Parts: sequence; C-alpha cells; structure tokens
Amino acid sequence: MKLSALQALIAAGESQTLEFKASFDKACIESLVAFANAQGGTVLVGVSDAGLVLGTTIGKETLNDWLGQIKSATSPSLIPDISAYTEHGKTVVAIGISEFPVKPVNTRGRYYKRVASSNHQLVLGEISDLYLQSLQLSWDAYQAQGYTMAQLDPTKIQRFIRLVNQHGRFALDEADPLGALHKLSYLKNGAPTWAAVLLFATDPIRHNIHIGRFKTPAMIIDDRQFTDTLFEVVEQSMKFIVSYISVAFEFDGSVQRKERFAYPLPAVREALLNAIVHRSYTDPNDIQIKIFDDKITIFSPGTFYGGLTVAEIQTDNYRSSLRNKLVAEGFYLINVIEKYGSGFIRIRRALRDYPEVHFDVQEFQGGVMATFTQKLPALPDVGANVGANVGANVGASGGVGSEKSSEKSSEKSSEKILHHLRAEPKLSAKALAEMLGFSSRAVEKQIDLLKKEGRLRRIGPAKGGRWKVIE
Repeated sequence: MKLSALQALIAAGESQTLEFKASFDKACIESLVAFANAQGGTVLVGVSDAGLVLGTTIGKETLNDWLGQIKSATSPSLIPDISAYTEHGKTVVAIGISEFPVKPVNTRGRYYKRVASSNHQLVLGEISDLYLQSLQLSWDAYQAQGYTMAQLDPTKIQRFIRLVNQHGRFALDEADPLGALHKLSYLKNGAPTWAAVLLFATDPIRHNIHIGRFKTPAMIIDDRQFTDTLFEVVEQSMKFIVSYISVAFEFDGSVQRKERFAYPLPAVREALLNAIVHRSYTDPNDIQIKIFDDKITIFSPGTFYGGLTVAEIQTDNYRSSLRNKLVAEGFYLINVIEKYGSGFIRIRRALRDYPEVHFDVQEFQGGVMATFTQKLPALPDVGANVGANVGANVGASGGVGSEKSSEKSSEKSSEKILHHLRAEPKLSAKALAEMLGFSSRAVEKQIDLLKKEGRLRRIGPAKGGRWKVIE
C-alpha cells in the first residue's frame, strides 16, 4: 500500500472494511476476526476513532510479535498482511486480512462479524449459519436424526408431487414417491432430511406460529397457535389473519361489487411466506403475528441470512442467500413463491394500490420484524361524560333538549358499535364496552335495539360466533 492510499483510507473514515485503533490490543484481533468472517478489511493502528493520526511506537521485532499474537489468538489461525508507514515522525501500522474461505473464525472462543462500521459478536445460531454458508450447505439438507420414512405422511407427499407436476417446474414420477423424494434430495441415506420432516411429517416439529388479535399490547381479543407442516400452516395462518382484516365494498359501475381489504392480501401473504420459508429452524422461538387496529406485525426468528442487510432489501436488485434451500425449493416447485430473492419486491408492488398502508422491515431481537401500518379514519368522539351533557341540556331547555340529546347520543353510540362490528365481527359486548368507555349493560341494550331494528344479526353461538351488520 502506498502512503497516498493510506491517507485516502484515513480520510474516508471507518467502514465495513476499515477500523481505526490507537494502539495494538485484543480489540485489534477481534476486528481482524470480524473482517475475516465478512468481506475482509484493514485495521490501522496509530489512528484515533475520529481519524486523527496519533502514531504508534514500534521496535525491530514489534511487527513479528504482533503477528505471533494474532496467529496464537485465532482459530483457524489468521496470518494477515502487516506493514508500517511513517510520515512527519508518526508511524501507522496497517494490518490487512482477506475474507476467510472456511468460516467462522474465532478469537479465544468468541466469534465476531463486521456489520457496517462495528464488530458484532455472533450468537450460536449465527455461528451455525455462517459455517453452513461458507461450505455452501443448508441446514435443512442434513439427515433428520431420529426420523424414518415411516414418520412421513404419504398423502402429503403424493399431493406435493402432483402439484409439482401440475406447475411444470420439475417432472416427478407419481408412481414412485420414494424416487421423487430422492430426486429432490429430501432423502439422505434412505432417511428423511430436515426439509422432508418440515414439509411432510405426520407429527410435525413444534415450530409454532402464534397469532393474536390485539386491542392494545396488553389486551388480547383472540389468539391461536398453529403447529403443522409448512404448506398447511401457511393456509391456516392466512385464514386467521383474513378473518380479522376489515373489508369494504367498492362499486365501479359494473354489476358486481368489489371487495377491498384494509391491507393488500398478496403482500401480507408474501410477508408470511418469507417468515415461514426463511426463518431459522435452529432457533426455538415461534413466529409471532400480532393484528392491531392499525397495524399487523410479523416476527420471524433469525436475522437476514448471508450478510443481507435491511438497506439492500429496500432495493429491487438485492441478492438473497437461502438459509433453508430445500424448503424454499419445495415452495418454488409448487408455485407458491415465484423465484428466490423476490419476496420484498412483490410486497412493494402489491402496496402500490394501497398508499394508505406503510410497510417497514427491520432486524429486531435476533429476528426480522415486518410491519404493515395504516392510518385509520378518526372515529367520532365518544364524549367524556354523556350524562353531564344531558344534564346541561335539561337545564337549558326544560327537558326538551334532554330528550333530543339522549336520542342523538343513543344514535351516535349505536353507529360506533356498528362501526367496530363491521371491522371486527367477533368482538364481544365486554370488549366493545372497554373500547367505547361504556358499561357492558349499556352496550348490550344498544345491541338488542339494533337487532330489533334489523340492523344487526348474530351468526353462530354466543361463543365462537360473529356479528353481521345489515347495511
């Protein structure tokens, strides 16, 4: 490296591939490990965090001593390039390391990876992912310990093979399901891989999808837990989500009315598929989906795989690495996903017709959180104290104002009840009362009145049924 190049590096500041250190210590070695586990990089010793050249003191054997410390403190041993540069009486040492071919590298049992301009210590799942990725292996391609062919559901396998042939992305012999599974690498040494267990097991692995309908973070109206093989759990989850998404009807002059859901269902489904297909199945946590009045959140265990960043997925040309290659291939072959690495692009396309819905994705607590948020229209003010308003009208109008106020108040209350039941047909009277600030008895009276007026009808039993608003 020329002195001019060194000066240009310092001027550019710390980055994904550059770190400044005032002196050589164990933190320098941690940075070299982080670089080796990412794209490679350089540590400049004798430079402050702010990019000020402080210089460092070296002797005849200093560089060899540093090199020995780096080799002995890393596993596999790193042998970096190391050079010293002196200008105006100040010496800066550049220690460079390339991306290591077989990852992860550690220093004294700790693993680091360079993320942006800092070192990120890896947890167990990330260490495993990095190892498999460096060998171009996929966790779901390994033989599932303790499982045999007898624990796979023949009906699910036959349905999968039939769907693959229908969509024409691969040709399988429906009369030879065992051969078909071998052909797709779902069997290894005659035993099922983890992908086969996730997709076809009679008794599915307990990787749950936990879904809830919330009024507030602490108030749960309904919640379910789905545990099934992956193709089935997608449909189960979507049915629950759709049951709690409000729908409006649009008329465009044609004979038939058109339904418009509060969220674009293809985008929600795509986010769900991303969570199921790309989650870390070595992480014991559940996929968590929360449906609020104004947003839907989908949390998937496991951060983005293969060095993919949140910034990169905001573009239309990001390159995706597959954590679960065989699972993803299964969904691709039956045309549930179009092609690898295009999920977030399709979400953005589906959102074009929904300018009122904002989509956000971030890495959060060891996983990925996708959030759909909408701006709900403001509801009419319930009023802090209906009784006080009525009393004021009585004093002002000798009773007539009271009667009119009561009628208007009752009408406003009933409209609010209908508004909420249109959006959430499974709401109970108790939940409505808490939302509106009324007593349960008052809400029940309003509901009885609406039923008598023919504006509301109960479908199904008191528990498990729903309300239908008659327009």
